[in-house]
Amino acid sequence: MLEKALLEFGLKEKEIKVYLALLNLGPSPVRKIAQEANVNRGTGYDILKKLIAMGLASYYEKRSHQYFVPEDPSKIISVLEEREKEITKTKKEILKNIPDLQLLYSKISHKPFLKYYEGYSGTKEILKDVLKITSKLENKEYFVYSAESIREYLYKSFKSFSEERIEKGVKVKVIAIGKGGELRGKDERKWLDNVNESAPNYIIIYGNKVAFISIGPTGEPIGTIIEDEATSQMQRIIFSHIWHNIK
Repeated sequence: MLEKALLEFGLKEKEIKVYLALLNLGPSPVRKIAQEANVNRGTGYDILKKLIAMGLASYYEKRSHQYFVPEDPSKIISVLEEREKEITKTKKEILKNIPDLQLLYSKISHKPFLKYYEGYSGTKEILKDVLKITSKLENKEYFVYSAESIREYLYKSFKSFSEERIEKGVKVKVIAIGKGGELRGKDERKWLDNVNESAPNYIIIYGNKVAFISIGPTGEPIGTIIEDEATSQMQRIIFSHIWHNIK
């Protein structure tokens, strides 16, 4: 738990070892501290300099040798408080400049964007974006093509997705390719049962974006998001035509 707290504070593994060694030993030369922390002398010295810069350690000289001393660990709180002040100051500066940044962004926002995502964490980011964008729309709805063989991969890293979607009042229409799939709430589903499926794919049409999720060569999902109003609009037209022609 102690190491975890120091990791979250921002120290790296070797830095934690040196810091704890310093606390255990008290005033000591770099050689002894490095030995206690199981790091080489050069690494130990560099880390001690960093701890001094952070206010967590200091040193004094005795008989031409440097002795390093730990500062009171409560200094960690002081460091965090200083960080908070800097973050608050930076946030204020950014907020003042947001209009200018948005002006720059508006010059390219009409251009198509393509983003690439890997693995289950990537799939989760795509699904989070679907909820984020769709929940802000006047008509909170998106559209999906869902192939049977990919469904088991979709929600492994975001098992609460359907519950969050329903809670946000987001609706979905799904064209299921192949058997399976279930209704969870605020969703409609139609099936293309007679399609000879050969490509496991999941396509999501939402806002001005279209997301594609498939299975990569490693057996994990990979995904892309195309952000382009024209592409999204074309996909909506095709989806709507298919949807209304499924019996």
